[in-house]
Amino acid sequence: MTAHDTLHPVFTETFPPTMDAGVLYVSLPYRTCGHLCCCGCGHEVITPLSPAQWSLTYDGENVSLAPSIGNWALPCRSHYWIHNGRVRWSRRYSAAEIAQNRDRDRRLLAPSPEQDKPGAPVRLRRLLQWWRR
Repeated sequence: MTAHDTLHPVFTETFPPTMDAGVLYVSLPYRTCGHLCCCGCGHEVITPLSPAQWSLTYDGENVSLAPSIGNWALPCRSHYWIHNGRVRWSRRYSAAEIAQNRDRDRRLLAPSPEQDKPGAPVRLRRLLQWWRR
């Protein structure tokens, strides 16, 4: 496979059994995006949409995902941004930087003590989690 410098969005409820290269599948019902790694290695990349993970912007034609896509668990270790449908390659992170980012992500996704309190409204819990990021 070859590297891709653009991704076009396909809005779908579920992802196909085999993803096509150059396509960013967007499932709004499941708040998830998926695509084949832009380096061309063929691995599937899944990006959950949430305040603590990725956000999606759609301008009617192109999509952007933020923050960057760091495929550090894949053999390719590719790292890129998807902005207005274009792939913008980022620098490679060191092992220490990858560990630091993973620790930050775990902290952001960990339930907070306020979320564990019985009777706390779901909206309040989500707002508190979003505010902490």
